[in-house]
Amino acid sequence: MSHADDHEGTRRDFIYYATAGAGTVATAAAVWPLVNQMNPSADVLALSSIRVDISDIEPGTQLTVKWLGKPVFIRRRTQDEIDEARSVDLNALIDNDARNENITAGADGADENRALDESGEWLVMMGVCTHLGCVPLGDGAGEYDGWFCPCHGSHYDTSGRIRKGPAPTNLPVPPAAFVDANTILLG
Repeated sequence: MSHADDHEGTRRDFIYYATAGAGTVATAAAVWPLVNQMNPSADVLALSSIRVDISDIEPGTQLTVKWLGKPVFIRRRTQDEIDEARSVDLNALIDNDARNENITAGADGADENRALDESGEWLVMMGVCTHLGCVPLGDGAGEYDGWFCPCHGSHYDTSGRIRKGPAPTNLPVPPAAFVDANTILLG
């Protein structure tokens, strides 16, 4: 083995390493835009928390706002709606989880664990059916006087809990809090 053969092996190794390195960089450069497109856009990030004026919402009506690109239902319930929601036997629920980001995870699906205030007058929840992402109809729709998803027949009660149909879980309650008597902060 001569000195020239030893030098040739080193050059070959360098070419292999340089090719592998260039291939890795090229692959990363090609994959990065695909991964990055899954991040929220700038306009969505700018709306990561919003204030909603609720002063004009009358009892028995709701306001739908867009937060993080999804509809959020803000309902001011009547005493009859509250009483109906609080009289439900929790053992009869399909999903007995509160799904409320404002309280401890794993709380039961009682109406008191889903309402925004102690009296139960205010209910805030994501307006996306948990079956396939449709937007349910409100204002007392469905068999349980709450929300109804006409796409596949999911019925939600006056507390946003799934009662009948293919949806597997209750409508989730997003992070929300009262800023003052007329404003709710989402996010």
